[in-house]
Amino acid sequence: MGNTHENASGDETAPVRFDTKIAVLLRDDLETWQRLNVTAFLVSGLGTVAPEVIGEPYEDADATAYLPMLRQPVLVFEGAKETLTAAHTKALSRSLKVAVFTSDLFGTGNDRDNRAAVRAVGRDALDLVGLAVYGPRNAVDKVLKGARMHP
Repeated sequence: MGNTHENASGDETAPVRFDTKIAVLLRDDLETWQRLNVTAFLVSGLGTVAPEVIGEPYEDADATAYLPMLRQPVLVFEGAKETLTAAHTKALSRSLKVAVFTSDLFGTGNDRDNRAAVRAVGRDALDLVGLAVYGPRNAVDKVLKGARMHP
C-alpha cells in the first residue's frame, strides 16, 4: 500500500496527499491527562509494523539532530463506548492495523503488566478507552463512522 500519491504536475511544493490514514479514537469520558497518555501509547507502536509511516530525522539550522516522527498527521476522534466497540469490530474485520488501550491499563505501570491485562480479557469484552487504526483512508473512514473529531 502506497503512502502518498504524487501531484500530477510533479510540483514538489504542492501539499502531499496521503492515501492512508492514521486515526486515534478516544472514549469521550476520559480526563485530559488520560486522553494525552492514551494517544501517545496508541501511536507509539505504529512505526514498528508500518515503517513507511516514519519520516526522515529532523535537523535544525545549527545541525542539531532530532528523532524522526510520523510523516503524516494523526487525526484524533472521540466517541461513546459503543462507538469504540463498533470501530474495533470493523477495524478487525477489515484487517487494518489496530492498537488498543483498555481501562485496565490505567492501573498498570509497565509493558509486561499492560500486555497481561489485555491478554486476560476476550476481544469482545475489552473495556476500550482508545484505539488507533492505520490503513487505506476509505477503510479507516468507514471504521470511524459515528465518531467525531476531538475538540
